[in-house]
Amino acid sequence: MSILRGVLFNLYLFWITLFMGFGTIPIRLMKRQDLALSYAKLWARLVLAGFCRICSVRIEITGRENLPSGPLLIASQHQSFFDGFIWMTLVDRPDYIVKSELTRIPVVGPMLLLTGMIAIDRKAGPKALRNMMQATKAAHADNRQIIIFPEGTRTLPGERVSIQPGVIALARQADTPVVPVATDSGLFWDRNPWLKRPGILHVAIGRPLPVEQERRAFTKGLESAWDDLCTTHALPRDPVDNSVDLTNP
Repeated sequence: MSILRGVLFNLYLFWITLFMGFGTIPIRLMKRQDLALSYAKLWARLVLAGFCRICSVRIEITGRENLPSGPLLIASQHQSFFDGFIWMTLVDRPDYIVKSELTRIPVVGPMLLLTGMIAIDRKAGPKALRNMMQATKAAHADNRQIIIFPEGTRTLPGERVSIQPGVIALARQADTPVVPVATDSGLFWDRNPWLKRPGILHVAIGRPLPVEQERRAFTKGLESAWDDLCTTHALPRDPVDNSVDLTNP
């Protein structure tokens, strides 16, 4: 059933993206960032609605009260492509930090750039970090909410990897709240694109962290916040074998 759900959802994702792709043409010609962002948010809502309906998933969000209005730096765990959609529906003016390779995807790539997403060439080394910091500073000045995945890549549910230095630099630069987020999205939206599992998917939003100037203190604070969120909401914080169905039947 997990594979069947995955196949049906992938077909839905393909056709909804293709259909809405035609709608991006006039928006791209007008070069209207506000329209592009609204359109992208609609696409994300439709994708998640299809995911929930086809794959029998219910999304449970806790801690919305921990999202203050105005510019933010949201430091979220990253386990699946789901994490790239959900924040389009949770904050007013989301601004993801994405790898530059995504901007080369037909239809999707140009819209990422037009909506103002921050594309980073990870091969550029120190220059990439400087560009990211400049872009996020401008985005915060424009009252946007920055979403960054401190682990740098998708991880398995419960897997622990080192926090990348980029988020530490951003936190030290930003005069905005840094909000930790834990999730178990990888249990339901697998790395294998053909596997989707049913159940209750959790997104747990924690209280803003104190802005620490010392690197080790900030890293420890973020990891501790993730630990607390996982403990409180019964989310995996130790490696999980995805071959074992831990979700609802």
